[in-house]
Amino acid sequence: METTNLERISIRDLIMIAIGTGMYGWGLINVNIPNDLAEGGISGITLILRALFNWNPAYTNLLLNVPLLFIGYRILGRRALIYTIWGIASLSFWLWLWQVVPTPPALHHDMLIAGIIAGIIAGFGLGIVFRFGGTSGGSDVVARIVEQKFSIPIGRTMFILDACVLLLSLVYIDIVHMMYTLIASFVFSQVVSMTQRGAYDARSFMIFTQYPEEMSHAIMDELDRGTSLLKAEGGYSHRDQRVVYAVVDPSEVSTVRRIVDQVDPKAFVSIFTTQEQLGEGFSYLRPKKSIFKLK
Repeated sequence: METTNLERISIRDLIMIAIGTGMYGWGLINVNIPNDLAEGGISGITLILRALFNWNPAYTNLLLNVPLLFIGYRILGRRALIYTIWGIASLSFWLWLWQVVPTPPALHHDMLIAGIIAGIIAGFGLGIVFRFGGTSGGSDVVARIVEQKFSIPIGRTMFILDACVLLLSLVYIDIVHMMYTLIASFVFSQVVSMTQRGAYDARSFMIFTQYPEEMSHAIMDELDRGTSLLKAEGGYSHRDQRVVYAVVDPSEVSTVRRIVDQVDPKAFVSIFTTQEQLGEGFSYLRPKKSIFKLK
């Protein structure tokens, strides 16, 4: 029964994947192509084929992704295969549609702005696709496989793959346009990672103190944050101790530091960047507070 739930296809996921591929396709047709900006992965290869043979990217995207569907099926499973097929089909549809509907003027006067916009739109679009469990085919499939097998972020893997395809793109663009494309690829990788994990990261504290109870209650009382007391053993003294663990909003880091200084100035504090929190009791969303707090 649990396996069936894990394999369930969500209508919300399919809608969000379609929206994400729509944004990505819009940027490809309306920003990349008019400004002679290349692209990475399969999309980049479709642009090469368009420049050399005038083949429509909407069709070559489908043809080039067929072999990768078999790889996706063997490694990612049934649900990922369905989402990948949907992502490839929806991207090809959007690539066709954006060539038909009227487009805004191209940004010919500032290639830097064009490169940044291309990276932002593509990164945000594919970031949405990845966040809802989908891919748009091509190097996205390879990047997701690498993430699952080696825990390497998708954005970093795609940046490396994109750079390889960009070298091939020198057959139809010059070195200047390739450098602007590299800027777009870098922005793209950052926006993908940010979109997947949220706008910003939380901060987690591990506080080694002689007053764990006081420290824990001070954080809970002042910030309305849950805390945990972890059992630990000193490496040198081998004495049992308790470590205070808490996850807070980035804007509350200074408040926790002040609490630590007040309760135990000699405490040892380790601060981590926390990309994602799952499970009841560990949400770092800012709690709603009343202006007047009753004692």
